[in-house]
Amino acid sequence: MTSEQIIGRTKKWIVDVVIGCNFCPFAANVVRQQTIFYKVEESNEMDVCLDSFVHEMKRLDNDATIETSLLIFPNAFQKFDDYLDLLSLAEDRLKRNGYEGIYQVASFHPLYLFANSDENDPANYTNRSIYPMLHLLREASIDKALQNYKDPESIPVRNINFAKEKGLAYMKMLRDAL
Repeated sequence: MTSEQIIGRTKKWIVDVVIGCNFCPFAANVVRQQTIFYKVEESNEMDVCLDSFVHEMKRLDNDATIETSLLIFPNAFQKFDDYLDLLSLAEDRLKRNGYEGIYQVASFHPLYLFANSDENDPANYTNRSIYPMLHLLREASIDKALQNYKDPESIPVRNINFAKEKGLAYMKMLRDAL
């Protein structure tokens, strides 16, 4: 697949799943405003992928019109444990580069598994994407969005309840239809 096709599928996942299931009540606004930057990292080398992650933080530094960035890894981190290693190292790089409190990383993976959950728990689909990806968000934007949202702590609970009510077959079908 080309980068354009991968980005197209990712955009469809965001619209159909993330926005369609209201997993992130703030996503529709950034999609509508077209302030998401999508970067496909073709490499499967950890160091190259981490360098790409740092580059995305610098991109956000240099372009205030970008609200959030999705770094997509179509060729790497197919095993969830390998992805967790990437996530841990990325969060370490975020801190070491002085970005703690400026940017936050959200994690999405096709085999996402919440701690202490069964792999067939429909709730895992709240973070199951079509590709492994790291989502960089501006903390100031998160803070601003949360000021106008009642009870943001209820979002994960609502998402889990939604996924469980819909069931495993529905959540899997929705994500895999892309």
